[in-house]
Amino acid sequence: MGDSQVLVQVSGGGGGVKFGGTKELDKVYAVIVVIVICCYVSAFAWSWGPLGWLVPSEIFPLETRSAGQAITVAVNLFFTFVIAQAFLSMMCHMKFGIFLFFAAWVAIMSVFVFWFIPETKNVPIEEMIGVWRKHWFWRRIVPDQDPPVIPYKQDDESKMGIEMTN
Repeated sequence: MGDSQVLVQVSGGGGGVKFGGTKELDKVYAVIVVIVICCYVSAFAWSWGPLGWLVPSEIFPLETRSAGQAITVAVNLFFTFVIAQAFLSMMCHMKFGIFLFFAAWVAIMSVFVFWFIPETKNVPIEEMIGVWRKHWFWRRIVPDQDPPVIPYKQDDESKMGIEMTN
């Protein structure tokens, strides 16, 4: 699917020779542009689109999963907003080059996923920390041992002013 996205973007960029002027497009070329954009959107929806939600739900260990998902959602929504705000002005300035811009990002994302995201197939969530510890790059960042767990004492509640009732 990523190949079809790059193909659509490069063909859209290559069509810039025809579409690059300030003249009005013929109806046939306008229809071609709409079809190419629809092909890109459908390829994105089948490949990269859901990965921003799927991969984080699989790669975070249980201990950090809720915080990781919260940060992922916030970053995803922030960059969706940024792209939505910048797209029209980028298209006005870059013309057909916007297709090449996004094709380059698809290529960069593909390389990143290939080299830096470990395979999670048939790996239980409880063992995800081990996957990160074995990965050629991330093992330098992920600690070898789990952080120590501070034991919970029953009398700690009274020191904090918390009263437990049954």
